[in-house]
Amino acid sequence: MVAASAPGKLILFGEHAVVFGEPALSMAIDLRTEVFARPHTEWLADGSSLKDEKYRYVRRAVEMAWKGGPLWLEIRSMIPLGCGLGSSAAVTVATLGVATGLQGGSVQPEVIARNAFDIEHGVQGRASPIDTSTATHGSAILVLKEARDGLLWKMEKGDRHWFIHHRDLPPIRLVIGNTGIAAATGPLVEGVKRRVEEDDRAAAAIAEIGEIALEGLRALGAKDFVRTGELMNRNHDLLNLLGVGHPLLDKFVTAARPYSYGAKLTGAGGGGSMVSLTDDPDRVRAAIEEVGGRAFIVETEPRGLEVRA
Repeated sequence: MVAASAPGKLILFGEHAVVFGEPALSMAIDLRTEVFARPHTEWLADGSSLKDEKYRYVRRAVEMAWKGGPLWLEIRSMIPLGCGLGSSAAVTVATLGVATGLQGGSVQPEVIARNAFDIEHGVQGRASPIDTSTATHGSAILVLKEARDGLLWKMEKGDRHWFIHHRDLPPIRLVIGNTGIAAATGPLVEGVKRRVEEDDRAAAAIAEIGEIALEGLRALGAKDFVRTGELMNRNHDLLNLLGVGHPLLDKFVTAARPYSYGAKLTGAGGGGSMVSLTDDPDRVRAAIEEVGGRAFIVETEPRGLEVRA
């Protein structure tokens, strides 16, 4: 048997704008997905058929990376599904890793990240490589449209391209508020695309979100959490303008802000989760739970994909 694990991710700044080539900053979090695999007499995932729609990312990863006979697969995940924390990226990366390890191959992060992005793009229709690159690399990544120091790899899809860079962030604890509403990423991304094409205000919001991502990185690097929080608040407002907000997200953000430097939705939106940067995570968690949310605390995760026999 071989096992592989990959972390979830949290987009600090730049969601949706990154699809249009703007900068985005993401960090791995200490919630991980594990995939175990061994040869078997039939294809099974958690004792069920691999053809089940809920295993579509796993199935595509196996089809891409595995050359042998049927496998018995088991998936264990700490990452809530559909809440904007990269559950699909983590299971895709971990499945590619376990298939590579089971065949005795060398795990090459760039190859894994590239294949995982192709899978996510194929399933979602229009995606950026930020989730899958973060799950593969761990730590924090900055996505740019040109190469700078700390370059890990370049991704391309049609006429779009992204340069993925390693970045160091100070250890931080964040509070996640989960709405419990799983919204499909693809339609949300497509909806933003239509707004940008039809509304100059939406196009301007995309550009400003990219600027916020770069300033947010500088503020975090300087441990200027006050400025970081201000930028988070502005980023949230811009994402609402793009139509990816949700009343519950606003409710949780409002509950968290009195005890936070800042708070915003994270991920694709339409439900999913929000994130708070705070010195008092227990108080923020309680505030979110008081208004009906499920809240939990996460930390930065330096480890990316890990494969073990």
